[in-house]
Formats: sequence, structure tokens, C-alpha cells
Amino acid sequence: MPPKRSGFTRLYFATIYSYRGIKAAFSSEAAVRQEVIAMAILLPIVFMLEVTNSERVLLLFSLFIVLITELLNTAVEKLSDHVSTDMHELIGKAKDIGSAAVFISLILVLVTWGIILL
Repeated sequence: MPPKRSGFTRLYFATIYSYRGIKAAFSSEAAVRQEVIAMAILLPIVFMLEVTNSERVLLLFSLFIVLITELLNTAVEKLSDHVSTDMHELIGKAKDIGSAAVFISLILVLVTWGIILL
């Protein structure tokens, strides 16, 4: 096992690992690509809207929460598939729960944007 890194070296490698994770999720998951495209469309809109800074932050947070949740869901799915590709009740539940988390984050976007813009 390699020695633990600290300081800027740890930060440097953490950044590389994070980039690899985003790249892997983007290349392997259609849902991640769709959410990134939606964010690319909605992020500029957030800055064009005439809303308070607090509202702007809430709109931004709601978008990023969807992507964060999707990345975590993708990690659960990849790990589950590594453990077993066979149908297993617990793996199915884990994947369903991850999917439910993404769904709830999407509802959060709709509610947040709806309350602020309507």
C-alpha cells in the first residue's frame, strides 16, 4: 500500500481522481450526459433571471444536487455490477434506492424553480 499523501500532493491526486470519475461517468452513463446538457442550458439562464442572489443560489444548488446524486447513483450501480451481474434482491434494492434519490433530486429542481419563477 502506498504511503498516505498530504498537503498539495493529496489535493493534486484527489483532483485527478475526481476528473477521472466525472469522465468515466460521462462516457458510460446516458443519464449523466443528459443532466450535464440540461445544466449547460439552465446555468446561463440562472444568471439571466431577475431574481435575488439567494434565489439564484437555490436554483444553482438544485441543479448541482441532481448531478451529485446521479454520480453517487452511478457509483452504486457500477459497484453493484462489479459484485454480481446476476439478479439479486439486495442489489436490485440498492439500485432502486439510488434511482429514487435521483428522482427526488429532480423533484427538488422542479419545486425550487417552480416556487421561485411562478
